[in-house]
Amino acid sequence: MAKLTHVDDAGRARMVDVGGKPESHRVAAAEGRVRLSKEAFSLVRRNRLEKGDVLTIAKIAAIQAAKQTSRLIPLCHPIPIDAIRVALKLAPRTREVVIEAEVSTRAATGVEMEAMTAVAVAALTVYDMCKAVDRSITLGGIRLVSKSGGRSGAWKRSGSRKEKR
Repeated sequence: MAKLTHVDDAGRARMVDVGGKPESHRVAAAEGRVRLSKEAFSLVRRNRLEKGDVLTIAKIAAIQAAKQTSRLIPLCHPIPIDAIRVALKLAPRTREVVIEAEVSTRAATGVEMEAMTAVAVAALTVYDMCKAVDRSITLGGIRLVSKSGGRSGAWKRSGSRKEKR
């Protein structure tokens, strides 16, 4: 049975010691969705929200969030980030903003949390910018899509959009 890494033998929270692990190239990708009302989606699509360009501001927020993950998630290690790629796409059929983030590093620990934090904060930013028009916004589907590097190697969510590309 797998063991939780952030809990010691007595069940207390701890930060994992990665000092003895070798650095390797690591990449993680995550995704999430924000469902909007018809009116809010239309305003985002036409870039007509009073607060500004929702997709660009959410992208910048995602990048900032990835870089600040260790300050937000208590047991995450601060790690150097080599690259962050964020894409926000509109899905008209479902009235959703689809958010994808990919983060890479050369470090002794992975960047899964950085990728998922980027997606979560981008989604919250979309909510913040659209809430005056639509309080029924739904954030969801935030999940890891893939990761590579490190001792555990590559992992890919079956059935994900990234896999079908």
